[in-house]
Amino acid sequence: MILNNLTILEAHQGLKKKEFSSEDLVRSCLDEIKKQDKKINAFITVLEKEAIERAKTIDKQIASNGLNNFLTGIPLAIKDNILIQDVRATAGSKILSEYCSPYDATVIKKLKDAGAIFVGKTNLDEFAMGSSTENSFFGPTKNPRDLERVPGGSSGGSAAAVTAKMCLGALGSDTGGSIRQPASFCGVVGLKPTYGKVSRFGLMAMASSLDQIGPIGNSVDDVAVLLDAIEGKDNFDSTSVETPKIENLKLKIENLRIGIPKEYFIKGLDSQIKKNIDHLIKKLKDEGAEIKEVSLPHTKEALACYYIIMPAEVSANLSRYDGIRYGYSIQEGKNLLDVYLNSRTQGFGDESKRRIILGTYILSKGYYEAYYLKAQKVRTLIKNDFQEAFKKVDCLLTPTTPTTAFKIGEKIDDPLNMYLSDIYTVPVNLAGLPALSMPVGKIDKLPFGLQIIGNYFEENKILEIAKTIEKLISK
Repeated sequence: MILNNLTILEAHQGLKKKEFSSEDLVRSCLDEIKKQDKKINAFITVLEKEAIERAKTIDKQIASNGLNNFLTGIPLAIKDNILIQDVRATAGSKILSEYCSPYDATVIKKLKDAGAIFVGKTNLDEFAMGSSTENSFFGPTKNPRDLERVPGGSSGGSAAAVTAKMCLGALGSDTGGSIRQPASFCGVVGLKPTYGKVSRFGLMAMASSLDQIGPIGNSVDDVAVLLDAIEGKDNFDSTSVETPKIENLKLKIENLRIGIPKEYFIKGLDSQIKKNIDHLIKKLKDEGAEIKEVSLPHTKEALACYYIIMPAEVSANLSRYDGIRYGYSIQEGKNLLDVYLNSRTQGFGDESKRRIILGTYILSKGYYEAYYLKAQKVRTLIKNDFQEAFKKVDCLLTPTTPTTAFKIGEKIDDPLNMYLSDIYTVPVNLAGLPALSMPVGKIDKLPFGLQIIGNYFEENKILEIAKTIEKLISK
């Protein structure tokens, strides 16, 4: 039995039956990191000593008290913009390359309480800004499916770590598709929860009205287990919401009303992805699901809207990294302004600078109303489009990405082309909805994902629909 190949639920059963220990499980993952990560670069920090010590403690607890939680003794990886106490937290940036967190993020505290073990902090585009994990100060992450290709971004390190079996599950963050897009490129399952479903306390802010922490796993069940552990209201995050837990929906496929947004199946979508998803939709129809074409008319404005709101919030959130209050500091120059300029110029990468400059321009006098305010009005129209659609259907099915994983370096010098990678995921963040990406096929050995979008706080419903599709694909 290769322990690091197990799903979370399989590992839980093995621990319960005492077929192996948590230490065995953790060492199996750490061995895989030693074997593979030099070529993949999924991790910024590996917590080998800490993980083994915690596994030994957990094994003693299991021996004394038994095993009650699905995540007890399970090795996980955490995106390096989520804080773990006394562990380096870089956000993939030179400006925070030596920062060590003094406290745990709420999701980390919850995972610790559940008995989870952290094997390391994963690579990401700097401050989660990117679609390829090429914008990291610590170098690009490579896709385990093809080392010449990107794993997607910005949670590329987490998706790659799960794909390469270096952990059994991971956390990422999703601002415009940063969990779902790498899940699609790497062939794993990734869930972006409803905005407010999971506390953002201890997540390094990129764009506060869009950011959301979510799970990545090898199966829909694993993602469901991780979500169950981290969700819930948090007094440290005023945007978080307590939602009632809905158990055993027992959805029947013949009762499902599935919406297909016509704006997502147009020019620019890879013809093979379209063909495969069309075939899956036909299978669902043959099984009794009602398939309805719906319209989300403001989809075409979503990307432009996102790239006004997001950099505006980035410019505000990243202003704290000035060489005085936080991070990398160049104490040279004639005055305080020189310290700011030198520290930020040398501390931030090109993509971060690009978005800070763009956001500052958008928020400047005379442009705020013309750009930011108008984008927020368009955002409301996008939300309204989704709400109209959900009056007619239970969920929406779309491609997660317009293509499979592209080659490293292919789009790095063409930001507009890079931004188009998120064309199907960005509207969901603007609306604050939950959405899941799951692997449904391969083109030339490269995986691609199906995106299932649900109404607010209906994660259980989209997880159940995803399980149904998982079974359908395996037939």
